[in-house]
Amino acid sequence: MKTNSAKAWLLASRPKTLAGAAVPVMIALALAWADGGREGFKLFPAVLCMLFALVMQVDANFINDYFDFKKGVDDEQRLGPKRACAQGWVTLGAMSKAILFTTAMACLIGLPLVAYGGWAMVAVGVACVLFCFLYTTHLSYLGMGDLLVLVFFGLVPVCATYYLQRGVVTMEVVVEAVACGLVIDTLLVVNNYRDRENDRRKGKVTLVVRIGEKAAEWLFLALGVTACLMGTAFLAGGHPWAFILPLGYLGLHISTWKRMVAINNGRQLNDILGENARNMTAYGILTTIGLLL
Repeated sequence: MKTNSAKAWLLASRPKTLAGAAVPVMIALALAWADGGREGFKLFPAVLCMLFALVMQVDANFINDYFDFKKGVDDEQRLGPKRACAQGWVTLGAMSKAILFTTAMACLIGLPLVAYGGWAMVAVGVACVLFCFLYTTHLSYLGMGDLLVLVFFGLVPVCATYYLQRGVVTMEVVVEAVACGLVIDTLLVVNNYRDRENDRRKGKVTLVVRIGEKAAEWLFLALGVTACLMGTAFLAGGHPWAFILPLGYLGLHISTWKRMVAINNGRQLNDILGENARNMTAYGILTTIGLLL
C-alpha cells in the first residue's frame, strides 16, 4: 500500500459505514414525501442533508482512526479491520489535515440549511461536529457510544431532515427516529462485542464491556426486534406498508444474531459486521419503499 495513496484514503473513509449515515436521512425524506407529496418536497435541502450526513460519517471515521491510533487502541491485538494510521497507510500529519478538511466541508454543506430551518440548524451542526470528536476521544471510553448513536444516527438526522421538509416534527417521526437509531446501534454492538477483550485491556469501558458478552448478545437481538415493533406507529400514521415490509429485516437480523452467538469470538465476527451493515441497509430500503407505497 502506497502511503497516502487514493486507495489508502478510500480504506480510511470506511465506505461500508456510509449506510449508517444515509439510512436515517433516506427514511426521513421518504416520510416527508409520504406526508406532503411532491408539491411540498424541497429537493435542495434534501440533497444537503444527505451530503452533510455522508461527509460527517467520513469525518468521524478519520477522527476515530487518528485518535484510536494515538491512544494505542489500534494495536496488533485488535481483531477488527486494519486501520489506516495504525498500518502506516496514511501518515498522522495527513490524517489531521484530512480531519480539518472534512469538518470544514461538512460545515459548508450544512450552512445553507439555515435558510430553511433557521439558526437552530447551526446548533444542530455544532453538536454534530462537537460530539464527533468527543465520541472517540472521551465518551466511547465511558460506555456512552450507544446513547450517542441513538441521538446522532436516529433522533437528530431523522427529526432535523423531516423538519427541514415539513416545518414540524410529529410523534410518528420521533418514534421512527428512535427505531432507526436502534437499528444502527446494532452495528456498534457487534463492533464492541468483537473488541470486548482488547477494549477491556485498554481500559475502554464500552457498554458491552460493562454488561458482559451474554447480555450483549441479547441486547443485539432486542435492538432489532424493538425497532420493528416500534414500526406499529406507521399503522397509526396511515403507512401500513412501512410496518409490514421492514419485517423482512427482522428475519435477517435474527439470522445474523444466531451466527454472532455461534462464533462468539475472533476475527470471524468481522463477517457479522458486514452482514449487519447489509441488514441495516435492507431496513432503510424496505422502510423507504413502504412509505412511498
